[in-house]
Amino acid sequence: MGANNGKQSGSEGKGSSSISSDLSSSTDQTSTKAPKNAATSEDSDLSMRTLSTPSPALILPPHLHPLSPLLPPSAPFNSSSSTSSSETVAMVHATSPPPLFSATHSRRRATRDHHQGASVPIDLLPDHIFLDVFARLPTNQLCRCARVCRRWYNLAWDPRLWRSIRLTGDVLHVDRALRVLTRRLCQDTPNVCLMLETLVASGCRRLTDRGLLTVAQCCPELRRLEVAGCYNVSNDAVFEVVSRCPNLEHLDVSGCSKVTCISLTREVSLKLSPMHGQQISIRYLDMTDCLALEDEGLHTIAAHCTQLTHLYLRRCMRLTDEGLRYLVIYCPAVRELSVSDCRYVSDFGLREIAKLEGRLRYLSVAHCGKITDVGVRYVAKYCSRLRYLNARGCEGLTDHGLEYLAKSCPKLKSLDIGKCPLVSDAGLELLALNCFNLKRLSLKSCESITGRGLQVVAANCFDLQLLNVQDCDAPLDALRFVKRHCKRCVIEHTNPAFF
Repeated sequence: MGANNGKQSGSEGKGSSSISSDLSSSTDQTSTKAPKNAATSEDSDLSMRTLSTPSPALILPPHLHPLSPLLPPSAPFNSSSSTSSSETVAMVHATSPPPLFSATHSRRRATRDHHQGASVPIDLLPDHIFLDVFARLPTNQLCRCARVCRRWYNLAWDPRLWRSIRLTGDVLHVDRALRVLTRRLCQDTPNVCLMLETLVASGCRRLTDRGLLTVAQCCPELRRLEVAGCYNVSNDAVFEVVSRCPNLEHLDVSGCSKVTCISLTREVSLKLSPMHGQQISIRYLDMTDCLALEDEGLHTIAAHCTQLTHLYLRRCMRLTDEGLRYLVIYCPAVRELSVSDCRYVSDFGLREIAKLEGRLRYLSVAHCGKITDVGVRYVAKYCSRLRYLNARGCEGLTDHGLEYLAKSCPKLKSLDIGKCPLVSDAGLELLALNCFNLKRLSLKSCESITGRGLQVVAANCFDLQLLNVQDCDAPLDALRFVKRHCKRCVIEHTNPAFF
C-alpha cells in the first residue's frame, strides 16, 4: 500500500492545494452542539445525548507529542487558539499521505526515548487501540490525525471509521468539505461511496443544496441525515437525497425554513411502477420549525412516507386538523407525534389522531389553545397504551380531562399539564389513584393545585422521578412529604424554604 500511497500523494496533492485556497473552517469542537431550535422544553424527553470526545493530546505527555515535528511547540493538538482555516485545510490535505520523514522521525524518537527509560510512546500502541481512539473523534479531528504520519494516515482512512461524517461550525465551507471527503471515500469504488451511512451537519449554516447533491450522488447507502438549522437547504436537495438513497430512515430537517415537503423527484416517480411508487423508507422525520409547511405538504409527506413511526411538527403553525387527517390515513404506524405550538389544531384533530389507537405511545399538543377535554377524551378512549402526553398550555383542559386519562390510560408514565389553570387537586387525585407507573409530572403554574393533591400523588406514585411544581401554591410540608415517600424524585420548585 506504500506504493499506492506514493502515487496518490503525487496525483492528489495538486488538487488539494487548489481547493484549500478557497476554503475556510470552524474552530475545534469536541462535541456536536444541538441547534437552538431542535428541541424545546415541552419535548424534553427526546433530547439527544452528546458525548464528549477526549483529546488525543491527553494520552501522551507533552515531550512525547507526535505532532511536534509538524507544529510549533506553542500549538497543542487540540488547542482552541488554532486558526479557523486549519480544520478545512486538514480535511483537504488529509486526502494525501504526509511525507515519509514524519513517520521515520517519529519512530526514531520513540526508539530513543524507549532506550532512555522514558514512558512508552504512543507509536508503540497496536492498531486496534488507535482505531478505537479514532472512532471517538469528530470528522475534523480525524482528518488532522491523518496528517501526522503514514501509519496514522492509513489508520485514519480505515473504512470502519467512515460510516459516519460529523461536521460542525457556522463558517465551515461544508459544500467543499463534503466534495473533498466523498471524493476520497470513492477512491476504491469510483463515483460511489458504499460505506457512509450517517451524515450530521446540524448547525452548519453554509451548507447548501450543492453539498447535499454531492452526498445524494455519491452515497446511496445513507441511512441517517441530520441538517438541523441549515436554512439554505431547500426541497430540491431533499428530494434528490430521498430519491437516490433508498435506505434513508432518519431525516432531521428542523429549522430548514425552505423545506416544505418530502417527496421523490419527478424523474424517479415516473420510472417506478405504480406498485412500487411513492415509497420512501423514512421512519423518523423531524420538521420542527419548518414554518412554511402546510396541509398540502403534509399530505404529500404522508402519501410518500407511509412507514413513518416518529414525526415531529413542532411550531409548524400553518398546519390544521385537515393535515392530521391525511397523516392518519396514510401513516397508520405512527408511534410518536408532536404538533406542539400548532395553534390551529383543535379537538377535531385529536379525534383524527385517536384513530392511531393502540400504536400511539407519545403525543405532544403543548400550547394548542383550541384543545379541550373533548379532544383528550378521544385520545384517552382509543389510545389506551399512551405513555407520554404533553398538554402544557392547553387552558381548556380540566379535571374531567384528567379523569378520562386516569381511567383509560393506566400505563401513563409522563404527563405535562403545566399552565392549565382549570386543573385542581380533584383531577390530580384521580390521576394518582389510577396511574401508579407515573414517573414524570409537571404541574408548573397550575394555580389550583395545593398540598393535598401533591400528597396523594406521593402516596401512590412511588416511582416518581421528576415533579415540577414551580409557581404553584405548594406548602413546605407537602414538599417534604413528597421527598419522604418518593426517594428518587427530583422536585423543581420555587419555595425558598425547601432545599
